[in-house]
Amino acid sequence: MSNAAAGPAGSSEPAARSTAGLRFDVISLVPEAFTALEGLGVIGRALRAGIAELHVHNPRDFASDRYRKVDDLPYGGGAGMVLKPEPVFAAFEAIPQLPRRRVLLLTPQGVPLHQNLLRRWAGEHDQLVLLCGHYEGFDERIRSLADEEVSLGDFVLTGGELPAMVILNGVVRLLPGTVGAAESLEQESHSDLLLEHPHYTRPAEFRGLSVPAVLRSGDHGAIARWRLEQQQRRTRERRPDLHARWLERQQRSAGDTTGTGSTGTGSTGTGGAVDAADANAGAAAGAGGIGGAE
Repeated sequence: MSNAAAGPAGSSEPAARSTAGLRFDVISLVPEAFTALEGLGVIGRALRAGIAELHVHNPRDFASDRYRKVDDLPYGGGAGMVLKPEPVFAAFEAIPQLPRRRVLLLTPQGVPLHQNLLRRWAGEHDQLVLLCGHYEGFDERIRSLADEEVSLGDFVLTGGELPAMVILNGVVRLLPGTVGAAESLEQESHSDLLLEHPHYTRPAEFRGLSVPAVLRSGDHGAIARWRLEQQQRRTRERRPDLHARWLERQQRSAGDTTGTGSTGTGSTGTGGAVDAADANAGAAAGAGGIGGAE
């Protein structure tokens, strides 16, 4: 992990694509919060293997005054301090720009994070820049740097570092080579709007609780049907909002199978329209607070 901004300040020319994989650039006043990532489990191994690379940039290093001041009182009065635009812009402009860059602002006013966003960022971009808020909020002009604003939910944290780590974790685990069995990513919760089915391992009996007989039957067709039934049941009971969206998708997919041929979406295709609908549905669920910025 690099803790220094790379590239000339003010550079607007796209940098050559990194051979190390997806590049993360995090702008944060607490860069030490990210130092442990390289030693943690699957994500740490992916960073060490070059599947992704992480660079953290501290706006305080780009402050122009002798005190390295990064915050100030809000115009119009009010409680708390506001993150100043100059050091944030300077840190941002010092980051080399790759051809398929996406800039994410972590803010309570953003769109709620969901799996489709993680998949899109993992599949369509070679660089993600994460802007972490802090203090009472950030100067409104900082918003102009972002392509998207993202929230974890209806709550407020002291800064955007934890949400940034959540996004980094969620994206990196989707990159080829991070997870050993790629099919596990296709079967997990939210991969197709359904929650994941129950899992069991040995022993078959434990304190009066038994593994369902169908899982021990060896009948792969019956096992697949049971798992799908469990997914639907769990989603209907625990996340009726997701279940309603899944039913809507199934109806759309069933309609698309008529006359689509090899280029249609079929029963498994989603298309951009579906992803957009899912994103809008997620946004309707409420945008909450991540980071200390409003």
